[in-house]
Amino acid sequence: MKPEKESSEKKIKKEKPVKIKDDKWILRLYVAGQTPKALTAFGNLKKICEEQLKGKYSIEVIDLLINPQLGKEDQILALPTLVRKLPVPVRKIIGDLSNTERVLVGLDLLTIG
Repeated sequence: MKPEKESSEKKIKKEKPVKIKDDKWILRLYVAGQTPKALTAFGNLKKICEEQLKGKYSIEVIDLLINPQLGKEDQILALPTLVRKLPVPVRKIIGDLSNTERVLVGLDLLTIG
């Protein structure tokens, strides 16, 4: 019985929220039109930002169907892609952002340890 208890304890991960500085977060969401996946990504991002950043963020949605040249700067290869411009370092997350924990870790808003 003891080994089972130890192995189950090892599986438990502690989530540690990261303190948010007063700096403003600049986020860019690259999409290709108003597809269901793009709309889902924007909705998920907005919800996460409201819960975690509380007014200390700006979201810029860049539609690459309208301005394809804007994707070159951030080397966008898949859509939708979220790019955290500030705070540095730049971070990218690809997909509809439905996995909240993955997004929080990717944005460095949550550490798992």
